[in-house]
Amino acid sequence: MEKLKRVVEQAREAFNTGKTRPLAFRMQQLKALKKMVQEKEKEFMMALKADLNKSKYNSFSYEIMIILGEIDLMLEKLPDWASPQDVEKTILTLTDKTYIHCEPLGIVLLIGAWNYPFVLVMQPLIGAIAAGNAVVVKPSEVSEHTAKVFEELLPQYIDKDLYPVVNGGVPETTELLKQRFDHIFYTGNSFVGKIVMEAASKHLTPVTLELGGKSPCYIDEDCDLDVACRRITWGKYMNCGQTCIAPDYILCSQSIQKKVVDTVKETLKEFYGEDAKNSPDYERIVNKRHFKRIMGLLEGQKIAHGGEADESACFIAPTILTDVSPDAQVMQEEIFGPILPIITVKSLEEAIQFINRREKPLALYVFSNNNKVIKKVIAETSSGGVTANDVIMHFSIPCLPFGGVGNSGMGAYHGRHSFETFSHQRSCLIRALKMEAVNCIRYPPNSQKKVDWAKFFVLKRFSMWKFGLVALALLGIVAAVVIKKIQKRHIKCLQFWKSTPLKVAKVEKHWSSGS
Repeated sequence: MEKLKRVVEQAREAFNTGKTRPLAFRMQQLKALKKMVQEKEKEFMMALKADLNKSKYNSFSYEIMIILGEIDLMLEKLPDWASPQDVEKTILTLTDKTYIHCEPLGIVLLIGAWNYPFVLVMQPLIGAIAAGNAVVVKPSEVSEHTAKVFEELLPQYIDKDLYPVVNGGVPETTELLKQRFDHIFYTGNSFVGKIVMEAASKHLTPVTLELGGKSPCYIDEDCDLDVACRRITWGKYMNCGQTCIAPDYILCSQSIQKKVVDTVKETLKEFYGEDAKNSPDYERIVNKRHFKRIMGLLEGQKIAHGGEADESACFIAPTILTDVSPDAQVMQEEIFGPILPIITVKSLEEAIQFINRREKPLALYVFSNNNKVIKKVIAETSSGGVTANDVIMHFSIPCLPFGGVGNSGMGAYHGRHSFETFSHQRSCLIRALKMEAVNCIRYPPNSQKKVDWAKFFVLKRFSMWKFGLVALALLGIVAAVVIKKIQKRHIKCLQFWKSTPLKVAKVEKHWSSGS
């Protein structure tokens, strides 16, 4: 384990050289990452196939394409995001320069997840590099093939001292968590999230925890069920249900439960054929331990569709459960598999109460033609993110922060939010060594007069925009007064000379004679 300690020390030594701070270096590393993805796409696809039975089309659409888009966005926007951001001044700092300077946090520990083993390592890595950090990359050991490809390829394309890859299981992760980092980014479950947070607290290390939870999906009676069920089926069963923001369960009225089941069944047939096991688009459970865990959730449940399984192939068919009790084991933990429980409720209010009695989820979905229903769900619940009349798609928008709340995590990333997560926003004020008289009210000895002036300048709320308009108006008034005075003086002079032509002649004669 001394080797792991040395890896972290080397990353810190490399960071302390200052080589990550220039924008040009960060851009070069991001371009190298993009080159790796493009040149080694086949290797990553083969690893994803071996780990999760992902087809090359699904691997590209749900992992590789996302990363190529994220890198392009970062390359385009980074010069602007990394530049000093001017902020509004106060009345006492009108002549100063005030801005926010984003600087790297230092050494980041990035612990990836196994369900999307490529994108959930690469996306935070892009943000950490863009912000100028060194990163110790720890892929999930569960997706061992993808982890191995990372270990082989990353050092070939980006700085191996600044961005080392550490592979291994629980012992290696435990040892890494003993080291001092400047930020820890973890994607996984809440149980391990608590372990990560406890370890980080010993060094007061900030953390970003991307966890999960039971993401509910409410279907209103006033809804196009064909469209709703088609979108839910896609989001629930993609990656064999192993998606942290997959709809975990459905809430709907008893009157539409059968229609929901029938529509999901028809959609499954359309997506995966008569036998999902033979579909190239249907993945597998990652390993036998998770297979047994998921199968245990089916015990005692009413299976309306599916339920077939093959342990040797880690295959579980797309499954629907009906009339599920809120107290059932399948409702006590995140399913993270191809099982869709349906719970009936009598009203929207009951559905909201059901959601609010449980831990805050990573995502929440609502389907309705009534905007009042959608707004009510958003206003009266809490979750990491919300998508109405679709599922998962909020993840795809770089401008939206992706993250949890409460038990589903803390912190957020994607796009600019990734850059900000891995940056320290440093407050900067630059003042000249002039106008010292302005500062007299803050120097001792104090007096009531100084306090009164301080109240006026500090407690009085000035809008800089309005202040600028007032200053401009005052300047205009002064200019108008001056111009008016000049005009009056000019008119008087003209009137004087026109009324006294003899005086003019005498003056001219006087000057011409030189007397």
